[in-house]
Amino acid sequence: MKSFSYVAQDARNKQVKGVISAESEQEFLKKIKEQGLYVKDYRESDSDNSKSLYKFSVKELAFCCRQLSAMLTSGLTLVKSIDILVKEQESEKARAIWQDIYENVQKGESFSNALEAHAGSFPEFLISMVGAGESSGSLDVIMQRMSDHYNKENKLKNTIKGAMIYPIILLVLCVVIVIFLFTFIMPTFIGMYDDPSKMPALTKIMAAISDFLRYKWYILVILVVAAFFGIRYALKVPNLRLKFDRFLIKGPGFGPLVTKIYTGRFARTLSSLYSSGIPMVECLERSSAILGNRYIDEKFVEVVDEVKQGETLSAAITRTEIFEPMFCSVIFVGEESGALDSILEKTSEYYEEESEAAVQRLVGMIEPILIIFMGVIIGMVVMGIYPAMYGSFESIENE
Repeated sequence: MKSFSYVAQDARNKQVKGVISAESEQEFLKKIKEQGLYVKDYRESDSDNSKSLYKFSVKELAFCCRQLSAMLTSGLTLVKSIDILVKEQESEKARAIWQDIYENVQKGESFSNALEAHAGSFPEFLISMVGAGESSGSLDVIMQRMSDHYNKENKLKNTIKGAMIYPIILLVLCVVIVIFLFTFIMPTFIGMYDDPSKMPALTKIMAAISDFLRYKWYILVILVVAAFFGIRYALKVPNLRLKFDRFLIKGPGFGPLVTKIYTGRFARTLSSLYSSGIPMVECLERSSAILGNRYIDEKFVEVVDEVKQGETLSAAITRTEIFEPMFCSVIFVGEESGALDSILEKTSEYYEEESEAAVQRLVGMIEPILIIFMGVIIGMVVMGIYPAMYGSFESIENE
């Protein structure tokens, strides 16, 4: 399958850009003609590149799953449902991907395989769930679950974004105040000293910092950029990433809060997968992978091996020492009662609420740190310029 990027003109002389997948150039031109478009320019790229052109956001995935669920529940066929969904896409790239999926399903290919062809655009979790829905004949139910899942993911994402607005504003304010104090206020008071060698030690330090920010600021910019890319590179090194991810869930103060967020996502994902009839081993692999934490991934390799050998899930998870004892106890009760799927669903709802509270508490920890930092900087500046102020007042009184 090839991908053709095009620039065309519709019946209203409006310019249209997009991507269409086709087996050949002739098929591409035929598809363009069927859409009533006049091609002005186009180019060909291979299908592997086309898959990475567009990645659906969590919000878009929630919308698509909800629409498909509603249409399938109302009795529409899958082919017709996807055809309608194609027309509802706002992005040209998204429309092109769904158009390709529609054509493949229309040819008799399974929905999960059609999604798999665009694995770079859709998460593996969704593809697995669609495959399970097709196998069990409950695709409408699965799509509803996926809609709920991605809605909750989007809600948590928005909660984090909303909670971070104030700390970010505070951080920017701190930086602006520090720069203003050292580049405008400090030089004025340092100029009051007739003999710079007689300045107190703290004032000399403040003066050095002021000179550095005024005349060698580019070095600071280079250091910040280097640190940013250095950290990004370091987190790609397996051993360093493993230690960082372990610190996230074991760190003092914030560790338990991050663990609650992970627990909520893990419980919801495991509940969705297990209730769809997917084998427990695959459920565990998918659920741990969606967390994006290398330390948890390594621990769950052991969990999967133990479960394969006949160990209970609750005992295997308890030994990882990642999740709270209460969560492990809940899984034990679910295994004993034979209602693990329903108990996991209820537990996921509880931990999702806890996740939101954990986000708020994490942000609450950041705010006082920034305020204290800003207070310390302002206090040091005041202490640095006080001798100059005091000396200038004395000279005024003597006159």
